[in-house]
Amino acid sequence: MRTRAVVFDAYGTLYDVQSVAAAAERHCPGRGDLITQVWRLKQLEYTWLRSLMGAPPDFALATRQSLAFALKGAGVAPEPALLDALAEEYLRLALYPEARAALEALSGVKRAILSNGTAAMLAPLVEGSGIRPLLDAVISVEGSGAFKPSPACYRLVEQVLGVPPDAVLFVSSNGFDVAGAKAFGFRVAQVVRGGAAAPPQAGPVAPAALFRLLRGRTEALGLDADHVVGSLMDLAGLVD
Repeated sequence: MRTRAVVFDAYGTLYDVQSVAAAAERHCPGRGDLITQVWRLKQLEYTWLRSLMGAPPDFALATRQSLAFALKGAGVAPEPALLDALAEEYLRLALYPEARAALEALSGVKRAILSNGTAAMLAPLVEGSGIRPLLDAVISVEGSGAFKPSPACYRLVEQVLGVPPDAVLFVSSNGFDVAGAKAFGFRVAQVVRGGAAAPPQAGPVAPAALFRLLRGRTEALGLDADHVVGSLMDLAGLVD
């Protein structure tokens, strides 16, 4: 079926979650990289735990709780002012440099975001980065009662856009999201910036390298993407 919509994950796909590292280092000198990587790993883990426990999909809460975990692990007291300052970085994450041009190149189809983020988190992020006029919808999983990769999340796309799963190209850089979208029935493009993570050299593995090994690779679930791209600019060539 002809592609009628291209739907993007937000965190890690359109927006660089690693862009919090500068603030983390500024507030916690010498520990910023460790905090950044543990924070994101635990943030994702908390979304899955909350879904399994039947808790509401509150990404703002998961983000704050996972940050507290990361700070404690790095030996930093999770004081409220520090939690506020770092959690607010998620409202102004850096847009990947090619994202705007890639969205503009897809003007012939519906364009949307489907994100774990709450509507209150996504609104300032999308407005602040200037891409809201390029999107037909910004969809939060709040309305599904669970976090991705629950099928209930992906089902929101047809409810909001009116486009069936087999006419959707779903785009994500997150392996778990790729697997979930593929299992649901979307055609999926996985963004792998800089190529697949290489095995580490002998010796200690730096936090960022460990994160890339865990989250920068395809999950071994037999649910691989239909397309693997190195840049969002490659997507226009996948839309028929």
